[in-house]
Amino acid sequence: MPIDTIESTKKDLRTAFDRMIESLQSARDAIDTPALCPPPASERNLAEGYRYVLGFLLGSIERALADPLYPRFRRSIQPMNRSTIDNSDAVYLGAEIDGNHTYMLRGKALDSCHWRGEQPVIGSRAPQYVIFELASGHAGDSGGLQELLPGTRINTSTLDCHELQVNEDGWFEILIAPKKPTGYAGNFMLGIREAHGTQHVGRFLSCRQLFHDWENEDVLDLEILRIGCEHEPKPAIDPAGAIALMDRVGELTKNQVRFWNVFYSQLLETYGKTETGLSQDGEPQFMPVNDMNPPNALGIATGGGQSTNIYSGGVFRLGGHEALLLECELSEMPSFMGFHVSNLWGESVDFESYQSSLNAHMLEPDEEGVYRWVVAQRDPGVPNWVDTSGLDHGFLTMRWSYAAPPPQEQWPTLSVRKVAFDDILTAFPQRTRKVSREERVERIFMRHRHVQRRYRQY
Repeated sequence: MPIDTIESTKKDLRTAFDRMIESLQSARDAIDTPALCPPPASERNLAEGYRYVLGFLLGSIERALADPLYPRFRRSIQPMNRSTIDNSDAVYLGAEIDGNHTYMLRGKALDSCHWRGEQPVIGSRAPQYVIFELASGHAGDSGGLQELLPGTRINTSTLDCHELQVNEDGWFEILIAPKKPTGYAGNFMLGIREAHGTQHVGRFLSCRQLFHDWENEDVLDLEILRIGCEHEPKPAIDPAGAIALMDRVGELTKNQVRFWNVFYSQLLETYGKTETGLSQDGEPQFMPVNDMNPPNALGIATGGGQSTNIYSGGVFRLGGHEALLLECELSEMPSFMGFHVSNLWGESVDFESYQSSLNAHMLEPDEEGVYRWVVAQRDPGVPNWVDTSGLDHGFLTMRWSYAAPPPQEQWPTLSVRKVAFDDILTAFPQRTRKVSREERVERIFMRHRHVQRRYRQY
């Protein structure tokens, strides 16, 4: 190859690398530039902001390196890149695909009788709840709220564990194709779907695995292959591909950070009312302070949430002498129920070293079946304590997942009230047991072991 061609290629690649760095600088600016709507500045918020941007960089590199024709599952959210008010009880797996093609997904679950409504086995078993969703786009990629307009991004298909056909050994297969083959009776997900007068192609396949019993539930084994890939070797990367890769890394990192800043501050009104927010005229800000919104069914049109969830959200602002008391009553037991706290970047608070989340398995209901728990910076000595890890300002999030959503009048009820820390014990029933320091340490050790299993990289 001529020397001048090589020199030109060197220059083009260096220019692309520099362009990527400029985009990363632009993402960094969203940490502390008021016009880019970051959380209020504090030493902790600023430090966490830099970690947050690095987390998006990590995810963007993995996404940019992905090839829809040769997909593989990756951890789209994990402890190194928590974001988007992620669920502390979840494994988020994702694979970039092209719904114009046909794929076979194969998986294996530990005992899954609870997916069929049976009593869970004692010992190792599959996650409490699993759902596969194929979306026509990835939330936040545009960098602006316009992507939330109806019909911009949809799920072309969903399939959860209650519908999933699993054989006696725990194996299952899911065919993903533009059209369901005639007579096909197995697990199937549609790759292309018409909606809002537009043909939408599935691009991002997600698998959420939600855990209740952290001591015994374990992740699925999964693989996905495009049918025909064995006959078509993946081509080697060339300079144009490397340039596109670097441009994609910079674009995704910048757009994701900026989108979620605007989403939290402008749409959710986390820091006060806005003209573009979700609250109506005359209503207080959408994200109430030291309170939570009534349960509501939100999904892909409002940031890419799980399609089978009912959500409730709010913001806490608490001093060390204050706490929030929350109570939940259920008419129908959901497939999954979990509560957790996040910082203002939408990173779930470290759920390995702190009891910053509780789910239906961990919560101890009172004698009337009411779930009652407390959010505080210090340990009040009750079992149902959610630890903010010293954070005084952050998100409160509740999720209920249902195989089939119940009528709205049978949705869960949730109440929140602020109490003095010294009054916490009197707010709980008299028979509420006390938790020793030794028990708390044992529960944290269980969390460390579970998180290692849930996010193992081998």
